[in-house]
Amino acid sequence: MAKRIEVEHVSAWFGSFKALDDVTITIEPKQVTALIGPSGCGKSTFLRTINRLHEVVPGARAEGRVLLDEEDVYGDGVDPVAVRRSIGMVFQRPNPFPTMSIRDNVVAGLKLNGVRNKSELDDAAEHSLRAAGLWDEVGHRLGKPGASLSGGQQQRLCIARAIAVQPAVLLMDEPCSALDPISTLRIEDLISELKDNYTIVIVTHNMQEAARVSDTTAFFNISGAGEPGKLVEVGPTQKIFTKPDDPRTEDYITGRFG
Repeated sequence: MAKRIEVEHVSAWFGSFKALDDVTITIEPKQVTALIGPSGCGKSTFLRTINRLHEVVPGARAEGRVLLDEEDVYGDGVDPVAVRRSIGMVFQRPNPFPTMSIRDNVVAGLKLNGVRNKSELDDAAEHSLRAAGLWDEVGHRLGKPGASLSGGQQQRLCIARAIAVQPAVLLMDEPCSALDPISTLRIEDLISELKDNYTIVIVTHNMQEAARVSDTTAFFNISGAGEPGKLVEVGPTQKIFTKPDDPRTEDYITGRFG
């Protein structure tokens, strides 16, 4: 079930370098929220603070609160692995497990969680591949290596893997940047379908993509080299792209910088 994310005063560091400063934002369920902004402004770092992947980097840390339906994912005693199970992640480049079959790629997370029943795993694989729009293309060759698929198919396979463990949230870090235009449109269509069941947050440098797939857009910016990224403005996508409140947002969207 999709859940609301409330981020309160989140800052993030890599060692002594402050990469993100005091971000507060509410991300609504069953919507697509796009994070846009120039390179180095903290978009991907912010994405990784939501499911605690940021802290996996040696020396990295975050402060503030991230509430998933009012439960603080940074609270005392909260298991980061459980957080990442509830908040799935799809990365910039497709990363199927190369030695695993298509089926085993999809159910890898379920197996890690202790599921061993073959029929349950088979059902989960089919359901997830159908949800990712991939079943008709690969259902007859589930035993083939996941790495044998095309780039666009591999990315949909990774989405199937992410949703197989039934997360509440899907985070996507530039999921189409390494894909051809046809595969990109397929992924964008899939994102629009998946929002009926998930809260989706997507980082993108493609303004047209953000305008096409998102309901809400958040603009991040950086004031200069060595300065932390900050959230400048967030609002309905149509408003952000046609009449933003902050001139910096308009300058970025119209290509005056970034």
